[in-house]
Amino acid sequence: MSTAYQEDINSNVLRRMKEGGFDFSRFHPIEFYAIFPDEERARRAAGKFRGESINAQVSARDDGAWSLELSKVMYATYDDIGDFEQGFSAVVEPLGGIIEGWGVKQEVRSRYRLN
Repeated sequence: MSTAYQEDINSNVLRRMKEGGFDFSRFHPIEFYAIFPDEERARRAAGKFRGESINAQVSARDDGAWSLELSKVMYATYDDIGDFEQGFSAVVEPLGGIIEGWGVKQEVRSRYRLN
């Protein structure tokens, strides 16, 4: 995936998050996703981020590939996400992995108060 294309995706996602009322003033666990041809390479990639992530999960997929989900607590900014993606890509791609994107959960505030 080209860098310019990824930057466009990140800009669009962040803009939609802002439109949805996302709280950019707080740290959030941001999930980064990659796919690998086998478990061993997925686990090697996960091991490169020890101490830097709050959670690294490796799991089998239905198609025989292996997924890596890496969560990092950080600000959801264009620069921070882009910087982390570059480092993530530098680890994932030499191991034969493919970057699948990133995501963050947004809290939905209820209009109703529970007493």
